[in-house]
Amino acid sequence: MSFKIFIKIFIHKASLFPTSGNQIMSTLITKKIKKSFDSNTGRSFIIPIISFLIFLSIWHISASQIHTSLGLVPGPAQVWLQTTKLVDEHFYEREKENKFYKRQEKRNAKKLKKNPDSKIKTRAYTGKPTFIDQIGTSLFTVMTGFLLASLIAIPIGVFCGLSNAAHKAFNPLIQIFKPVSPLAWLPIVTIIVSAVYSSDNPMFSKSFVTSAITVTLCCIWPTIINTTLGVSSIDKDLINVSRVLRLNWITNIYKIVLPSSIPMIFAGLRLSLGIGWMVLIAAEMLAQNPGLGKFVWDEFQNGSSNSLARIMVAVFVIGCIGFILDQIMLLLQRKVSWNKSAEIR
Repeated sequence: MSFKIFIKIFIHKASLFPTSGNQIMSTLITKKIKKSFDSNTGRSFIIPIISFLIFLSIWHISASQIHTSLGLVPGPAQVWLQTTKLVDEHFYEREKENKFYKRQEKRNAKKLKKNPDSKIKTRAYTGKPTFIDQIGTSLFTVMTGFLLASLIAIPIGVFCGLSNAAHKAFNPLIQIFKPVSPLAWLPIVTIIVSAVYSSDNPMFSKSFVTSAITVTLCCIWPTIINTTLGVSSIDKDLINVSRVLRLNWITNIYKIVLPSSIPMIFAGLRLSLGIGWMVLIAAEMLAQNPGLGKFVWDEFQNGSSNSLARIMVAVFVIGCIGFILDQIMLLLQRKVSWNKSAEIR
């Protein structure tokens, strides 16, 4: 209703333009805006844009009123400026890396030319990881932990949903470990990984293994709970059909149980992925493991005039990535769901 009032006010103001050309132009614009608001597709795009613009306006006005030890709170313009600088720093670092390897190749080529039997050493580039590098590290870590959690949680959830005895056995453990904070898991995981995962040439770094296992331990529980609920809520008629057809255990799960439980399973997966993403940032900050969390902590410790704006860039990136990951899960759910006409939110 408020949007219709907005359109009427806009049309009234547009009609006050002095020239006939402006009146025609304003009429065409207002008709297009009204048509966009009347359609569901138009509303799905225009309403979020308007709300985001309002948010940016409030942020811009509020930021200029707040003084901190580092100066004024950065507004949208300052944050965008630091975003472009972080991107430029990434490309500059990649250019330095390419030049480093090219110089090394030239030196090795000269060395081989003088003595074909000489040993060639190739040193790895040890430059500081950029903001975009940290994003890639965090994404790889969270997806590893999430996939491990899913591979463990879905079978357990199916087992608990089909068997009351299994549910009674697992439920106390789930309820005990579910509320445990990642800050409590992290030191335990760090100590155990340091003791067990020792190798002269490890495939993955200890920091990566520690972060991935911490994510797994914290995001496994929503998937187990939702999968159990989804499996236990299957229509009894479907179970009876399975019995009449004398489907074996594996076929029953593949043809009946999983397709019927898809909505609840994906509800758990979406919750787990969101929790895992939050947990990872906290774990990286606390343990100083490579990733976005470490970037935020380093900028906080740096305390320069640009640090607050860079932290805000990281906050927006973390939020946008979380949103994109959730949308990817929604798309995946639509692909695997048997009911294509169902509205999924």
